[in-house]
Formats: sequence, C-alpha cells, structure tokens
Amino acid sequence: MLRRLTSAFLSALVVISLCLFNAPAAMAGARLKDIVDIEGVRDNQLIGYGLVVGLNGSGDSLRNSPFTRQSLESMLERLGVNSRDQSINTKNIAAVMVTANLPPFATNGSRIDVTISALGDSKSLEGGTLLVTPLLGANGDVFAVAQGSVAIGGFAASGDSGSSVTRNVPTNGRIPNGGLVENELPFRLDDKQQLRLSLRNPDFTTARRISGVINAYLGVGAARATDHATVELTRPPNFPGDMTLLLSEIERLEVEPDQAARIIINETTGIIVMGENVRVSTVAIAQGNLTISVQEQPAVSQPNAFGEGETVVVPQTNVNIAEDMADLAYIEGGVPLRELVNGLNALGVSPRDMISILQALKAAGALQADIEVM
Repeated sequence: MLRRLTSAFLSALVVISLCLFNAPAAMAGARLKDIVDIEGVRDNQLIGYGLVVGLNGSGDSLRNSPFTRQSLESMLERLGVNSRDQSINTKNIAAVMVTANLPPFATNGSRIDVTISALGDSKSLEGGTLLVTPLLGANGDVFAVAQGSVAIGGFAASGDSGSSVTRNVPTNGRIPNGGLVENELPFRLDDKQQLRLSLRNPDFTTARRISGVINAYLGVGAARATDHATVELTRPPNFPGDMTLLLSEIERLEVEPDQAARIIINETTGIIVMGENVRVSTVAIAQGNLTISVQEQPAVSQPNAFGEGETVVVPQTNVNIAEDMADLAYIEGGVPLRELVNGLNALGVSPRDMISILQALKAAGALQADIEVM
C-alpha cells in the first residue's frame, strides 16, 4: 500500500511539473481597458446658462452686466413678479455658465457633478445657490437640470483702503451630484455584432498586437487592425454571450504597447521626458560656459591739503572673463536610454543646457527621436 501511494505521489509531481513547465509565461503589459476606447462608450458634454443667488454683495453689478439684469427680470416675471422699468440695485446675484459631462449609459434620475463659472463681473460665488438650470447637449436637447449650493475652493477679501487678498479662483465652483439626468441617450451595446476599439496612443505595432491577442483568445477573425488607431472587433458566432460579456472578457487581456521615439521638452520649467526607444548615433559632445563679470568700484580723488581743486569721484571698472574648460564626452551609437542619460549627465550640465544639447543633436542628425516642445 505504501509503495502504491509513493508511486501515485511521484506521478502527481511529474504531472504538476510538466504543467508548470508548459504554462505560458505571464506577459507584462497594459490591459486593453487602459489603452483603448470602445466605440459608443463615451461622455457627452452639456452646457447651460443660469443664475446664482444668495451672494453676500459679491455678485454682478447690474449696470455693467445687462444680461444679468435681463435674466433676473425674466425669472421674476415667470414667478409672477413684474420688475420691468423698475430700479433694481442688487449685487447678490450672478450670471453663470454651467457645464457637465454626461457619462455613458446614464439612466433617468441618476446624478452627475456640475461646474459653475461666473460670466459677469462678480467677485466671488461663495455662499451662492444655483437656481434650476437646464443643461443642453450639442443638438440643443435638454439632457439634465442642475441646482444646488455652490462649493468653491478659494476666497476673496478686500478692505476700504483698497487692499485685497485672493486665493485660488473664487469665481469658479462645483456642485457635487448637482445635476439630475432627465433624458437618456439611445445607445445599446449588448445587441452589437461588431464595433471598433480606438487606441488612445495610435501606433501600428500596438494595433497589430491588440488584434493578435484578441484572436488568440477568441479565435482567428475576431479582431482586425484597420489602421494605426482602430481595431475592428467582431463577436464570434459561437461566443456564449452578448457584446457586453465579450468586452468584459477581452478588456483584461494584456498587451505590451509600442511607442515612437519621442522627447518632450518644457522650456518654461526645464522638464525633459524621454521615451524608452530614444537612440543616438555615435557622437562627441563638448559643453562649456563663458562668464563675463563687470564690477564698478568708484574711487574718490581729492586735492592735497591747502591745495586748490575739488573732490571728484573717479569711476573704475574691472572686467573679468572666466571660461570653463569642457572635455569632449563620447557617447557610443545605438546605446539604450540609460546610457544616453548617463553620458549627458557626465557633462555636468543643467537641464536647460541639456535642452540645447538635445536640440543640437537633433539638428546634427545624431538623435533618432522626435522633439516636442511644450
């Protein structure tokens, strides 16, 4: 009995070892849901014009903001108050633009966040309340209404002497869950037989890899890269589920995205970002600084004791020139990004000087990458 158990245990170990040996290695990459957008699954922008009331004297001046006065009169007329041709002098109201994003598949009665931005000359929206405001889509239809207390992330204060202090932007605020969806967008995903996947960073190699991973999971013919930004997905006839289930299955697949060699430069802040595929040809670089300093040291000239004359100031100027000695730094061609950065750091240059060096390398044709200046 013991011999049989031992034999069975060894056989199980052999089977487990073979399974582990033949198991495919996990591919390190990005999930499909993180690198592609699905056709039809998108936000829609909404916009509206409304009034914020309840401000503590920081609203629009009706003399300088005629649209605020007209909106106030129209609102009061709808409420049964006739204020036409009357003297209205209030600074507790402000005209605002209301914006929001309608998420995909938003249902009737769901809540969305809205952003409030002052339109007139109001100083602050702190403490204000937005009145009912219809939010329109690009086609002019009303998809949501917004109302609620405005929350701002700044403040403004001033004194009678004219001194003032402002933090952040007090004329811009948000109403969390302040929008109520009234109309749904007519879009069905479950009955789709075919749709497109849009790459967020278009690339031919990445598109081909995506189609290959999907075909390996679902079968040949399920995905086809039509261009560098689009992969066409077709639901296989034998797939046991609708398009929603299909997307939930493939969005977890991992793909190693490829990218073009690119260097991003922000000359304002001196930030340099290099892609992994940046390469440089064999080149020698020298960088030196020339410093010229001018110092003024005035001297006083005065006559001898009991002598005739007057005391005068005689200017004296000292000019010093200092030039740093710079050796040529040799960078081997075709090196990876790490060695390229080490070679540039060996020069001991600042980020701004490195920007000039990279631009000079590009002009000399020794840098195989695109440079994008922000």
